[in-house]
Amino acid sequence: MNKFVREEVSFLKGARTRWRELKYVLGVIYQFYKGFRKLHFVGPCVTVFGSARFKEDHPYYEMARKVSAEISKLGFAIMTGGGPGIMEAGNKGAHLNGGKSVGLNIDLPFEQFHNKYIEPSRLLTFDYFFVRKVMFMKYSQGFIVLPGGMGTMDELFEALTLIQTGKIARFPIVLVGTSYWGGLVEWLKNTMLEKEHNIHAEDLNLFRLVDTAEEAAEHIFRFYDKYVLKPNF
Repeated sequence: MNKFVREEVSFLKGARTRWRELKYVLGVIYQFYKGFRKLHFVGPCVTVFGSARFKEDHPYYEMARKVSAEISKLGFAIMTGGGPGIMEAGNKGAHLNGGKSVGLNIDLPFEQFHNKYIEPSRLLTFDYFFVRKVMFMKYSQGFIVLPGGMGTMDELFEALTLIQTGKIARFPIVLVGTSYWGGLVEWLKNTMLEKEHNIHAEDLNLFRLVDTAEEAAEHIFRFYDKYVLKPNF
């Protein structure tokens, strides 16, 4: 466990001395500054999320590569968490098709290392998850969400919550893989909406479920065409 992970664990345990809290805040400010400086000129991005555990021969890895290649053709940079698996496939799809390939890596005690398809000038390594998550939200014009674990679910539902509550402007969120996401979508509809009434019907329109790379790219294109929106740059 590196010093930043240890510091984050310590920070979240509760109150500490005011000097330690101030030092932590200054470190967070520096992380934000580093992100703003690196990403300011990167241009419009679509972020690809998914598991770090899929290998190159897995169908979802290949799907991520294809989706990213298609999105790159629309002129968007591809941004990922910078690691292996789906993240590597996303960066690979952009890199091999001449698109911009951006990686926001994170120091973890397991499984995270940056992949070789990220342009060195567009690679960032963060120490704190929440700073990294803010960068995804701030600089993305769309999310492509492939099968993944807890981290993928976290990013997906944070984006949906921020859009639902009006904290960020609406942007396209595409879930790729009906066989993987279908059960979750059915639960949202049948239990969360119809049985318990914990969301509104229109909340289910905040995302699109697709099965092909072409469908994912088409939804991104149609979204910005329909709403006559321009990227934030």
